[in-house]
Amino acid sequence: MRKEVPAVTAMACLFVISIMLGMLTSYILPSEYQVFGSENTDNLLAVIYLFGVVVVFTAVILAIAKWYKAGLIQVIILFAAGMSVLYVAYPPLLLAGLGYYALDSIVDLAFIISALIGALVVVVLLKYPEWYVIDATGVVMAAGVTAIFGISLQTSVIIVALIIFAVYDYISVFKTKHMVSLADNVMEFRLPVLLVIPKSSGYSFLKQKRLKEQLEEKSEREAMFMGLGDIVFPGMLVVSALYFLPFGYTTRIGLDGNIWVALCTLFGCLVGFLVLMRFVLKGNPQPGLPLLNGGAIAGYLISTYLTYGSFMLTVPSVGL
Repeated sequence: MRKEVPAVTAMACLFVISIMLGMLTSYILPSEYQVFGSENTDNLLAVIYLFGVVVVFTAVILAIAKWYKAGLIQVIILFAAGMSVLYVAYPPLLLAGLGYYALDSIVDLAFIISALIGALVVVVLLKYPEWYVIDATGVVMAAGVTAIFGISLQTSVIIVALIIFAVYDYISVFKTKHMVSLADNVMEFRLPVLLVIPKSSGYSFLKQKRLKEQLEEKSEREAMFMGLGDIVFPGMLVVSALYFLPFGYTTRIGLDGNIWVALCTLFGCLVGFLVLMRFVLKGNPQPGLPLLNGGAIAGYLISTYLTYGSFMLTVPSVGL
């Protein structure tokens, strides 16, 4: 167990860094980045829409892998990765003053640079998808998606979403087991939808066996893996608390209430992560969201009650 400590520590660091980058990113995202619009941040139907998108996307990827050209999965995911990097890079470049410049015509220099960065990331992932390239891309993607959905939905709605997706994750790993098949295809094409932490210095993700092959051989894992969804979903509640809870309520330690609750929610995520690692180290696939989302919800509820004297939950609307 002790030899796993460095890998678990490194994974925990990337987990926390991704969510904290999401927190920082949420400060610079314009309101246009709110997925469902500023008038629908408390709408429960947004959760149904989000769940439907995830289920349909998963079904499409699995169908392509089984009945069509599996390489198409690589095209879809790499395109999504490039677009994610573009959307994350664009706001800070705008803040840096690289907006519209009048040359012969109006040119959005920030968008052009963001697009070039996104394209470069795709090329590197295509040519040399080593574990540290995958991790660097994964952290940026997780931070961006966490920030975008965190500012799009209020905490009450996100808590409902976390409960639904925790149940879905449990079913998809232990019952239908289609999430294991999805992870297997991701491993085959070295796609940036997970984090990879080697357990030894000589590890190469380029030589990594497929997940199903490892499970059949019952061989010791050479690396630890965590899907980006295990970061994004609990991280959404952290960002939502930071974004939507009241500003200006200073706690005894000098932090604004929303910042303090966001950090406590992140701490709850980390507690859930450490409990999850105890199961992961036994070698079998584990659904991460029940523990991660549970830790996030517990951290949020406890800290809001202690900070504001209530759980700061509103009744969501149900009409778009």
